[in-house]
Amino acid sequence: MRLSGRDISCLRGGREVFAGLDFQAESGEALAITGPNGSGKTSLLRLIAGLLTPSGGSIDLEGGKTELTLPEQSHYLGHRDAIKPALSVLENLWFWRDFLGGEAFDPAESLAMAGLDHAARLPAAYLSAGQRRRLSIARLLAVRRPVWLLDEPTNALDAAGQTLFAKLMGDHLSRGGLIVAATHMPLGVAARELRIGGAS
Repeated sequence: MRLSGRDISCLRGGREVFAGLDFQAESGEALAITGPNGSGKTSLLRLIAGLLTPSGGSIDLEGGKTELTLPEQSHYLGHRDAIKPALSVLENLWFWRDFLGGEAFDPAESLAMAGLDHAARLPAAYLSAGQRRRLSIARLLAVRRPVWLLDEPTNALDAAGQTLFAKLMGDHLSRGGLIVAATHMPLGVAARELRIGGAS
């Protein structure tokens, strides 16, 4: 499987964020997008996820399931954790498993892998910032998708959480998945770097 972008341009609010950008990531590989604030790291992830439309260029996934689009084969973990506060931690995972469809994994086991099984029955509104991040990580596990798009994925995680997530990312890569992550910090797994220049 190969995810690639060719000559990508991005406009936000009438301003060119970046232009002529190329990238490539293959199965079993992590690509770390680095650069200063405002350089377009999050915008690039959102373009790959299908949440924004490029003003130029193309983004393609080769070797995936031909009947599915790239967004349907991707998980996007953004700055904001997509959590339903009135639902329990486990109910949140059931919701996302049913909403996303695809190859489902046991939600309770996904919580255990993310180190959050002790809070399964707790309303999500009571979670700390680090626990909310762990719940978002469990969502990556509850439905199997080959492409992980991660925006500052270790944000709010303590040292133990960062170590745990590094292991989960390594497991994902070892199964042939690929990761594209916007980050200011080391990911904890071997990654090629794509640096985006400063904002104009």
